Amino acid sequence: MTHGETLSIITTPTKPVTAGPRLRELTYRYQPKHAPDGQPIRLGAVIRDPKTSAAALTTLLHDEAVEVFGILCLTTKHRVICWHEVGRGSLDSVIVMPREVFRPAIMTNAAAIIAGHCHPSGDANPSPEDLIVTHRLVQAGVVLGIELLDHIIIGDGSYFSFREMGRL
Repeated sequence: MTHGETLSIITTPTKPVTAGPRLRELTYRYQPKHAPDGQPIRLGAVIRDPKTSAAALTTLLHDEAVEVFGILCLTTKHRVICWHEVGRGSLDSVIVMPREVFRPAIMTNAAAIIAGHCHPSGDANPSPEDLIVTHRLVQAGVVLGIELLDHIIIGDGSYFSFREMGRL
């Protein structure tokens, strides 16, 4: 380029550059759980003992045709924050991973949880798998600082509490 000449720059429109996948926002919204008649299910405000836990979980799980595993998230005073269904399985099993169990507890700032699931067979006695899962949940809770207060199995008109039976 000599003195006095100008340089022309021609630009062409380009597509906006995207740098990887879109960012997604994680949100949790809890809504009332409804009974088959359409009415919201109400639980006692405070869980005081295994019998109270079993009554609450029976209300939530008694009509299930498959195994359903969930947790009650609790405050430091054992007030119920929410119910979260972790998994729905088959007639005699449901996959339970500690990371899936504790995720809602962490997100709701729960101090403790009560795990519960139903046995559609009606027999509330724990299976060998139930014993293993409970042990793993206790260990994970210790690491996370979220106590597993109990694991309740709901049967047909009966329940099994790991706490009551000294297995927790």
